[in-house]
Amino acid sequence: MSGRSALTRLTGSGNGECGEKDCPNVYRTETGSFVVQGSLSQAFVPPSGEGIVEIPESVLKEAFRALGW
Repeated sequence: MSGRSALTRLTGSGNGECGEKDCPNVYRTETGSFVVQGSLSQAFVPPSGEGIVEIPESVLKEAFRALGW
């Protein structure tokens, strides 16, 4: 992946918790997978090379609506 410009932003249209600001968000990659941006979570220690983030339920719902799910 070559930066944020290669991602389709599914959330942050102005209707969610942060509006059009840069937190938290769900993006879709060119290959159809997802990238999630949110606050770091300390729920457990993930394997090397992975991370855990927390995002509000409302952000996931917004992403699902954007995808027509």
